[in-house]
Amino acid sequence: MSGPRNLPLGSDGYPAPSGVSRRPAGAAESARANRRWWDAAAPAYLAEHGRDLGDVDFLWCPEGLREGDAHLLGDVAGRRVLEVGCGSAPCARWLRRAGADVVALDLSGGMLARAAQLNRATGIDVPLVQADAGALPLASASVDLACSAYGGLPFVSDVGTALAEIARVLRPGGRFVASVNHPMRWPFPDSPDPEDLRIVSSYFDRRPYVETDDDGRAVYVEHHRTVGDWVRAVVGAGLVLEDLVEPEWAPGRTQEWGQWSPARGALVPGTLVLVTRRA
Repeated sequence: MSGPRNLPLGSDGYPAPSGVSRRPAGAAESARANRRWWDAAAPAYLAEHGRDLGDVDFLWCPEGLREGDAHLLGDVAGRRVLEVGCGSAPCARWLRRAGADVVALDLSGGMLARAAQLNRATGIDVPLVQADAGALPLASASVDLACSAYGGLPFVSDVGTALAEIARVLRPGGRFVASVNHPMRWPFPDSPDPEDLRIVSSYFDRRPYVETDDDGRAVYVEHHRTVGDWVRAVVGAGLVLEDLVEPEWAPGRTQEWGQWSPARGALVPGTLVLVTRRA
């Protein structure tokens, strides 16, 4: 069985790589690989996580932090909001229902196709745009708020350019909030079992995690930055860092996402939330 553009799928429905490595991966290679991967993985990913994400809900992270409780974006009613890396766009629909004027952007046509279906199913029609986070097709100073819940930033090679683009489209004083993989995840095995909390690689190894096909071409790329890297990237893009949030596991939450689990979440952080604004 194969997905879009003949990307082979495993028995779980996700793209099945032929190899895994740590090596450099530039902007074009990362974008091409991740667009192809998410196009193919969209059905399996949403079948696995769609219920937890919801159709009209704003989940920041696997720990269970929701915007309805956290209010990291503040009052969104009447505000122009850009979501970067919207996936099937449940966050954008939640924002629209809360009174925001929303544009939802993603690199993956497969994810946006599902978002369009859910727009029709929920009756909440948010505009959907296919574009790269490093080249936003919006006018400068055209949005009041921007957000990204694990969308785009972990997968781009040049995060400085992506953050500068977000700063460009924000109006002065506009807020940008993004959740990303906590850098503490990088040195540990990709397992939800707390018994696997042993260092297997260097926290300071910035080489991307790359999955490849039979010909050695990248089919999935995830980039690593340390906490300091994230802070410098935010400041370098002209944004003011207001807070770094490390969500704790929500009481009573049992959902596992990859290496995120209640047992592991009780011991180490899995998500970093960057709360910023344009000066």
